[in-house]
Amino acid sequence: MEASTLTTTIVWAGFGLGVVFGYIANRTNFCTMGAISDVVNMEHWGRMRAWLLAIAVAMIGVNLLGYNGAVSFSDTLYASKNFYWLGFLVGGLCFGVGMTLAGGCANKNLVRLGGGNIRSLVVLFFMGFAAIVTMKGVLGTFRISVLQSSPVTVHFENGQLMPALFAGAEGAHSLQLILTGVLALAILAFVYKDAKFRKSLDNNLAGIVVGLIVVAGWYVTGHMGFAENPETLEMTYFGTNSNRPESMSFVAPTAYTLEYLAYSTDVSRVITFGIATVLGIALGSFVHAWFSKSFRLESFASVQDLGNHIVGAILMGFGAVCAAGCTIGQGITGVSTLSLGSLLALLSIIAGSAITMKIQLAMME
Repeated sequence: MEASTLTTTIVWAGFGLGVVFGYIANRTNFCTMGAISDVVNMEHWGRMRAWLLAIAVAMIGVNLLGYNGAVSFSDTLYASKNFYWLGFLVGGLCFGVGMTLAGGCANKNLVRLGGGNIRSLVVLFFMGFAAIVTMKGVLGTFRISVLQSSPVTVHFENGQLMPALFAGAEGAHSLQLILTGVLALAILAFVYKDAKFRKSLDNNLAGIVVGLIVVAGWYVTGHMGFAENPETLEMTYFGTNSNRPESMSFVAPTAYTLEYLAYSTDVSRVITFGIATVLGIALGSFVHAWFSKSFRLESFASVQDLGNHIVGAILMGFGAVCAAGCTIGQGITGVSTLSLGSLLALLSIIAGSAITMKIQLAMME
């Protein structure tokens, strides 16, 4: 297959996965911030269990891909030898605070945009802009010189995927299945011990489908998209912004989408797997909203509401870049690889969101 044809295939596959993701997320009300809010404010674990189910499904599928050699996860961003613990911590906290102020994470705002929510369009714009500035602009200097500086960076010779971290490069292959089995079974046991969850079609559908989409994303970019570059004769990952295997993650791709819209006449700018998933999610959500007759235009309730959403969006864009992902990019896609950094980022996001919710509740009383 020619390189251009392969890239096009990867992009269309990403778009298709995004459409399914957006449709299912809208249909089932799958929302990571909502899951945290349900637990913190109402002690209701339904949507949190759906999130955990998605993690377990993705974890099982991803590690089977890795164990069988279908995808080399040591080539991913999540396997980096540099463990930027301060970036994961600060970035995760900022993202958690931001998504609470903005009424949802990147994924939720893409889903809401498809349903007609104008607020989400503003959130996605400011989030994407903040992400660009943090990746390549003035905040990038702070990120690299402070949050990713040598004094606060731990170097792991075998990378930060936990099997390699605990067992070394030679023993990682065996430990991978054991660790995956133990963690996934523990999560599944917790998820399905609740009778209400077992009877909830929406929560089960959301968790299983989202988890499978993450696995499919890894397969598309890490297996289908791995081929010989005809120009260099070296094996290359086609169709991704990072030139690595990727799966579902929505903040950086939103930033890349803004860049593409701004510089689309530049022939070096192309639509990638990540950009396609972002567009697909919005379309999939729109399809569900239209046919379920739930599509409606929504805007801001007040100037204060606008301000909260903008501040939240900026914190999400900054935080996601520093933490190398969002509630999906780190919280499911990253954790599925058993990355230590992903686990720290996820816990930081949850902490930032939960603390903000508690503060908001106290201010209302």
